[in-house]
Amino acid sequence: MSMKQELPHIVAPPPGPRSRELSARLIAVESPAFDARRDAREKTSGVSQAPIVYARGAGANVWDADGNRYVDLVAGFGALALGHRPSEIARAVGAQEDELWLALGDVYSAEVKVALCERLAALLPDPGARVMLGLSGADAVTAAIKTAALATGKPGVVAFEGAYHGLSHGPLAACGLAEGFRAPFGEQLNAHVRFAPYPAEDLARSLDAVRAALRAGDCGAVLVEPILGRGGCVVPPRAFLPELRAACDAHGAILIADEIWSGLGRSGALLASVDAGVVPDVLCLGKALGNGHAISACVGRARVMRAWGAHGGTTLHTATHFGSPLACAAAAATLAAIERERLPSRALAVGEKWMKTLAARTKTRVRGRGLMVGVPIDGGARRALAVSRALLRRGWIVLTGGVAGDVLTLTPPLVIDEALLDAFASELAEALEEVA
Repeated sequence: MSMKQELPHIVAPPPGPRSRELSARLIAVESPAFDARRDAREKTSGVSQAPIVYARGAGANVWDADGNRYVDLVAGFGALALGHRPSEIARAVGAQEDELWLALGDVYSAEVKVALCERLAALLPDPGARVMLGLSGADAVTAAIKTAALATGKPGVVAFEGAYHGLSHGPLAACGLAEGFRAPFGEQLNAHVRFAPYPAEDLARSLDAVRAALRAGDCGAVLVEPILGRGGCVVPPRAFLPELRAACDAHGAILIADEIWSGLGRSGALLASVDAGVVPDVLCLGKALGNGHAISACVGRARVMRAWGAHGGTTLHTATHFGSPLACAAAAATLAAIERERLPSRALAVGEKWMKTLAARTKTRVRGRGLMVGVPIDGGARRALAVSRALLRRGWIVLTGGVAGDVLTLTPPLVIDEALLDAFASELAEALEEVA
């Protein structure tokens, strides 16, 4: 797969005047939540958090409104697995644009949706798997939580500290990343969610909490990220997912694998849960599925999804734009490219090499799997934010994550040139020295 592979080129210190002008216009009309977050981060770090504004992208590169060229190591929060504007996705969407933009949802579907759902059902190694499409990862998680409630008759969910599943009301109740996300809406959220610690190391403590929650009798699902994404790219012990599978089976609960970040090659496997030897009851996919187009999927085992058909057609989960033909075309082309280019195995090999290089050059511990990489920064959120801004000035786009905000979370396109990754390791080492 050919893609743009260029090192950064800064012509105006970011954010430049055009980015500042556009940002000011946006701040005047956008929700004040985002500007308040920037203000809070500026107070924490002591460094300006004024944003750049994207103008265009190609492959692994982004240009801002002032003409600066960056290397994108975030890739749309991991969604741009094939990079910005890959030609094969553009061709697939363009061809669909000439045929049909919108069908009639779940009443009269489009041909391209049929083919995509067949392909998605085949990803879950369970005969008769069924698919529900959505627009976002949060849609997929919402569908999964609803599925578990229908299948088990139990309202509760066991979720994990540090996990992120989206901010719409269903997933928000199970969002363990930050209490501040949930607290203002607590009285509107599912009161039957119990949180267990995510096992970075202490597997027994985590599993004990899960089993205790399931024994209480009102939890019909365990919702888990096979690898924490926004929570800091935390890889659990190998036995974690098999033990969760066993606990769910023992208590009649549904195991939901949120693979919105980890799936479709990002973690070095097509599905991290299946790679760990586990078949989840319900699988959530998003982000990379549309490579920049809004589409997600909830894929469930036949015995679980049967519950949706047991209500005489009165219980549905749908919306006008779920499974739009354009998004389905993008998703089908993305899945084909991931398979054709063998991107899961490439991500595993390239990611392992990159993490070793990062650790050697920065003398910093690095964690993750595949091209889902976390670099914890000594000095907490203050220093992590300052380091991310130092990297932005050098032309590298990164984000901070982790429960404490002290981890650089790196999710570059799966097709990124290794030379760019190698160059970044040296730039990160210099940025860490620059920011005491």
